[in-house]
Amino acid sequence: MLGRPRSQAADPVAVLMAYVTFYALRGGGIETSLKGDKQGLGLTKRNKKRFEAQQMLTLLGSLAHNVVVWARHWLAVPQVQQCGILRMVRDVFHVSGFLCFNAFGSVVAIVLNQEACLARSFICPLRELLTPLHIVVNLGET
Repeated sequence: MLGRPRSQAADPVAVLMAYVTFYALRGGGIETSLKGDKQGLGLTKRNKKRFEAQQMLTLLGSLAHNVVVWARHWLAVPQVQQCGILRMVRDVFHVSGFLCFNAFGSVVAIVLNQEACLARSFICPLRELLTPLHIVVNLGET
């Protein structure tokens, strides 16, 4: 090694073993997060030939991930806080309901399916979030 006496030079085997040890001790959170994104957001096998198109898909995937994380924060209830990306998309975002519009085409009410088990748990956070926008959130039959 340049600049070190020979007695202080790093042993290549020791360096390799240190890398292997640190790799084995990692938590695996990154891999799990990527797996959840791929499954929950459907980010598998969407390769495009043009670089710009591939870059746009990457940016849209990042946006979708961020929206799901923000929604988990906005709906701050224990059932939703524990959900990963896949469960958020599969369970929370698939609660059925309908929108009511005014004459100008603006949303004035959201009616969630009262039979959906998660709808009751996040109706209060949705009301709190949407009341400043003058949007009413209710439970009903859909």
